[in-house]
Amino acid sequence: MNKQDHINYWVETSKRDLSSMEINFQFGKYDWALFIGHLALEKILKALWVKNNENNIPPKIHNLNKLAEAGKLKLSDQQEELLFDITSFQIETRYPDYKSNFYKKCTKEFSSLYIKKISELYKCILEMI
Repeated sequence: MNKQDHINYWVETSKRDLSSMEINFQFGKYDWALFIGHLALEKILKALWVKNNENNIPPKIHNLNKLAEAGKLKLSDQQEELLFDITSFQIETRYPDYKSNFYKKCTKEFSSLYIKKISELYKCILEMI
């Protein structure tokens, strides 16, 4: 696979995840919608990382702030804070100690706000690729 093939892989899988996020939200699976929203951003950031680095294999990390930095993405303070919040979704959904609290936090209103922010940031990053 060449560089463009790697970028295409990350973009296409991130698009599927973004669609899954929206479907889960529509069916009231708010915690999973946010978890998958994290995955969509992680993958689009990995596509950007491949574009902006010599290597075609991005780091195997889930921290969105670290991926953005490694991918040479300049973020505002507000975007950094947003990525920090969204990174916590993947931790809070995976581990039983956090899952119950996260599930309670994931109301329709809370989730709707973050779904919108995830979608907007996703589009901005996609335009850079």
